[in-house]
Amino acid sequence: MSDRRTTELVVLDQIEPCPYLPERMARMPLRTAVGQRDPVATDVYLQCGYRRAGEFVYQTECPSCQACEAIRIPVTGFRWSESFRRILRRGDRRYRQHVGPLVASSERVALFNRHRGQRGLQRNDSEIDLEDYHWGFVRSCFRSFELAWYGEDQLVALAICDQGHKALSAVYTFYDPDLRGDSLGTFAILKQLQLCAERQLDWLYLGYYVAECPHMNYKIRFLDHERLIDGQWRRFGPDDIAWPPS
Repeated sequence: MSDRRTTELVVLDQIEPCPYLPERMARMPLRTAVGQRDPVATDVYLQCGYRRAGEFVYQTECPSCQACEAIRIPVTGFRWSESFRRILRRGDRRYRQHVGPLVASSERVALFNRHRGQRGLQRNDSEIDLEDYHWGFVRSCFRSFELAWYGEDQLVALAICDQGHKALSAVYTFYDPDLRGDSLGTFAILKQLQLCAERQLDWLYLGYYVAECPHMNYKIRFLDHERLIDGQWRRFGPDDIAWPPS
């Protein structure tokens, strides 16, 4: 694929504590584009390992660590295990799905903070507010939307997605931490894979896989998948993966 990325300006570039691994430092420069990012350009950013944060894109450029590996699932190569099918059937019975534009609301902010707090994902015990949510998720440089799931009229899970020409990026997913038994995180990924198939997309990007981070290493359960290692996408199947991770 040719490089269709637009001209970029670096707006923030500094060394900071790693959000994934304790006692390590990270460098993830935030970049903004000059000009419109079309769907083909979105695919190229994803293929090069970029992620989105608000209206900016970034990729890891850490000085002494290469633990983060961009990970993606080939839609036609995904293996639907019986466990995955069971999670999907149960979720479809219990929850109603809504696809719509990105929205900032007190309900979404409250669910986001509950999810992040109870799963130990908060940094410095801080919660976000409505403005933080708007700037971090709703303001986007790509074509973005949300998948929301409701139990009766209660929001129980939400996935923020970016769509390119042939790829979908799972930007962030959060859910009611009191419903762990329903495997809502896995359910949300499976529903995004279904959506990719419906829209005839080739790839679902899951962000970064970090082997030593328990909040990030679950992604290797989704097979087959590919990870960006030393600038090349490498395919992993059942024979290449030991689960659970040691």
